[in-house]
Amino acid sequence: MTALFALATSLLWGLADFGGGLLTRRIPALTVVVVSQALAALALGAIVLATGAWTEAGPSLWYAVGAGVVGPVAMLAFYKALALGPMGVVSPLGSLGVVVPVSLGLLLGDRPGLLQFAGISLAVLGVLLAGGPELRGAPVRRRAVLLTLVAAFGFGSVMALIAEASTTVTGLLLALFVQRVTNVLVGAGALYASVRRGGRALPEDGPGAVRSALPALAFVGLADVAANGTYAIAARSGPVTVAAVLASLYPVVTALAARGVLKERLRAVQAAGAGLALVGTVLLATG
Repeated sequence: MTALFALATSLLWGLADFGGGLLTRRIPALTVVVVSQALAALALGAIVLATGAWTEAGPSLWYAVGAGVVGPVAMLAFYKALALGPMGVVSPLGSLGVVVPVSLGLLLGDRPGLLQFAGISLAVLGVLLAGGPELRGAPVRRRAVLLTLVAAFGFGSVMALIAEASTTVTGLLLALFVQRVTNVLVGAGALYASVRRGGRALPEDGPGAVRSALPALAFVGLADVAANGTYAIAARSGPVTVAAVLASLYPVVTALAARGVLKERLRAVQAAGAGLALVGTVLLATG
């Protein structure tokens, strides 16, 4: 159960990152964050009302609020990094955020077996190599790396917070809704401040470009919501260390999507990294 939901998380996050990275190449990153999360909040709000999940409100929702505050900062940094550098390079570095939930899991008593420790090591190394690490180059590349590291810490913090937000399925729906509403409020405030400083809220093509991209924006927002949900279930059903590492394989999905759609060529080190990540996944799932 843990492996299944964690791998589903990596698939959903990988596709959401790919879609978000593409959208920020023609729409301001803050607008992508706000609109995609607003669409997800609307869908979740309807589900919360239909299921009566709002009756499970409690103190644990503060974890969801915390995730909602950190999330937009991480997403904005990551989307800007994806727009600056090749997705196959930027995305794997974002997986460094797995250090946050894994460290917490170990502190709280998770003790993976020998095979699982080997799987964790191989999976993390594989994801990093899947980016074909290129830390040298033009200033733009260095900026992309810095933004990605900021995003990584934020993503790891969100993973740790959302896993604590609820212990039931309906409670999780409410927590995800609260997280998305907070995302929108924080993102909208940042967008307003950006516009006041002379930034753009709309692409050069005008509001029509945003309207035409609404289906893609909805997909990004809903895939991100679903990934948070499947990760929370994975973290609750098994060791957090295993769930976090398997969920962190999403950069491999992003890199493969970039290869298939954008024709970004995988270097030898990237292919080797993807292979190591696969071996690590097998060890984690069977250890």
